[in-house]
Amino acid sequence: MIEASKNTPWFKGWEVKSRKVDASGITVKEAVDAFYPPEYPTNKPLRLPLQDVYKIRGIGTVPVGRVETGTIQAGMDVTFAPCNLTTKVMSVEMHHETLTKAVPGYNVGFNIEDNVSYEELRRGYVAGDSNNDPPRKVESFDAQVIILNHPGTISQGYTPVLDCHTAHIACKFSKLKEKIDRRSGRRLEDAPKSIKSGDAAMITLIPQKPMVVEPFASYPPLGRFTVRDLRQTVGVGIIKAVDYQKVSG
Repeated sequence: MIEASKNTPWFKGWEVKSRKVDASGITVKEAVDAFYPPEYPTNKPLRLPLQDVYKIRGIGTVPVGRVETGTIQAGMDVTFAPCNLTTKVMSVEMHHETLTKAVPGYNVGFNIEDNVSYEELRRGYVAGDSNNDPPRKVESFDAQVIILNHPGTISQGYTPVLDCHTAHIACKFSKLKEKIDRRSGRRLEDAPKSIKSGDAAMITLIPQKPMVVEPFASYPPLGRFTVRDLRQTVGVGIIKAVDYQKVSG
């Protein structure tokens, strides 16, 4: 574990060479020391899905959630989607300690100005920087879906529940665009009438309630989901393209 053992002469050690790491050693301690810390997406616009919203006497409305991309700090303007409400962050805290800035991976609570009330926010909403690609409500989105376990066939009009970030919303399979090979992505059939367990397909989905999602290529935590039905996980999916709601005016 910590020092090389004389009882394992057969073990010649380990070696890792990659773009970021070039290390070798014998012990577990050396292996742990060679771990390369992950790079957090702080350079991307803020995306913070809400896990809950609290109303605290003497403080006001405090949304709580995990920073997925970007950073959040006191004084910045944030927009909540899909409700399209904008307010200012008054303070940011984690574990009862005030932060100057919260980065991806931090579970934080942040106090906001009282122009947005407790009743107007809920779990599944997403906060973003008002001045840098704020989140928006979606009309529909195209996703690559793999059906893992369903007792029958799935056709156009099927409406399961999608779990995407903290949102839990029913989405209609509006159009089965094409059936594809689940490993290579190669197109197998255009406009299939139905799909079943083991199949993968490109599907257009329409949320049945206001929802915020993003393409996986831009915001991975908001671009993947599970398909839930029959009290089980029916499938999984990756969002490829999003049709955002047009902003009037």
